[in-house]
Amino acid sequence: MTSATAHDYAWIRSSPSFRYALETGYTLTLVRGVAPEEVLRVMEAEPQGTCAGVDALIGQQEELLDATDHCCESFIAGAFTVPGEGGDWTLVLYFDGGVGMQPRFLEALSADGHVVVHSSNGGKPIHLFHWYEDGRLQTSFEWPTAREGSTPDALNSLMREVGFDLSDDEGNTGVRVDTKAATLALAERLTGVRVTEKLLQEAEYRLGHVPEEPAEEWTGIVIDITDAHGRRLYKKITREEVEAGMERACAEAAQPIVIHKSSPPAP
Repeated sequence: MTSATAHDYAWIRSSPSFRYALETGYTLTLVRGVAPEEVLRVMEAEPQGTCAGVDALIGQQEELLDATDHCCESFIAGAFTVPGEGGDWTLVLYFDGGVGMQPRFLEALSADGHVVVHSSNGGKPIHLFHWYEDGRLQTSFEWPTAREGSTPDALNSLMREVGFDLSDDEGNTGVRVDTKAATLALAERLTGVRVTEKLLQEAEYRLGHVPEEPAEEWTGIVIDITDAHGRRLYKKITREEVEAGMERACAEAAQPIVIHKSSPPAP
């Protein structure tokens, strides 16, 4: 296991490509023992050839955005092989605006191994970390003190070593650590893969166009409102009730408007 800390990833704050990643949203995934072309296949990506270097990958994504007037949530993913702990890993990088790697992909890719993924939604800011093993989410967090997963505390010692502060003390005046740099260091501790500017710039990326996820079928809505006096309105409305109400409203709107004239007063 490496001894990486947040200090080893200070370079991300002076990197033009990583600045782009943080501004637009990115996902970086490390998958052990699965070849790049197979990772892209699991992600349901359409092969798009190859490109050399992260700048070219960014260019591919910009071309896609221009072609869709920035209205589509599809993206170009780039994948390449890199050595790490226990063998070869596939590094997958894409600038998706915060779409992230779908859980079903992560479960499939980690079915017989390990997957580590971190992402940002592009300045909102929401920064996420996920660690999967054997098809299950082990540890996940947005903020290091609010962890989820089947083993939410399994990485606590590593998280402290790379620089995370796991205390809930809001008055803490200790040295502040770059949590994004600490996240990359944590990913290295788990994978043995050190991500550097040189690695991203010199890699040969196998490309795939990942289509936009279809919209989920909705089944209803929930109204949950609390007024200024603390009174709460909570109501679930099914899709059938919504559609029936819309039909009634349309029927009423289609009715002719009748104007009743008042009779003149009797003499």
